[in-house]
Amino acid sequence: MKHRISAARPASGFSLIELLVVVVIVAVLALAVTLSVAGGADRQLRREGDRFETLVHFACEKAEQAGREIGVDVGAGGYAFRQLDGDTWQAIAADSEMRPRSWLDGMHVTLSREGRSVDLAAREAPPEIVCFSSGEMTPFALTLALGDAKPYRITGSDDGTTKRDSVEARP
Repeated sequence: MKHRISAARPASGFSLIELLVVVVIVAVLALAVTLSVAGGADRQLRREGDRFETLVHFACEKAEQAGREIGVDVGAGGYAFRQLDGDTWQAIAADSEMRPRSWLDGMHVTLSREGRSVDLAAREAPPEIVCFSSGEMTPFALTLALGDAKPYRITGSDDGTTKRDSVEARP
């Protein structure tokens, strides 16, 4: 009788070590995605508030330099800048730095002046916020909220300065 020596068959499937490595990689990726999504609304809200504040500062500087009032129309869907030309408010060119901007999808915006809430659905002839050529500004408080992120508030003072901070959640 002949004896055949058979070669060892390669093992099929994955070893325990290979499976554990794959599980660890998937867990790390899941954690990274979770952390990036969780901080996303806060980051977007902060960026949107910073952009609004920066553009208002820019508009106020332009108003002072040009000697002409510049206003900010704030609405539920976004905001736009207008310049006073004689007795009428004219839209600023759409290709300038002060082009109309839209709020982020799902963003809730509230505006108050002198402690009174402004109806952002109603359009008034003068803008809600005005940067005067004297360096002064209409006092305002703009609150931005998005999803479960902590609301963000920008306040403007009559001396032309702004301040931003997080708003404590209401009970």
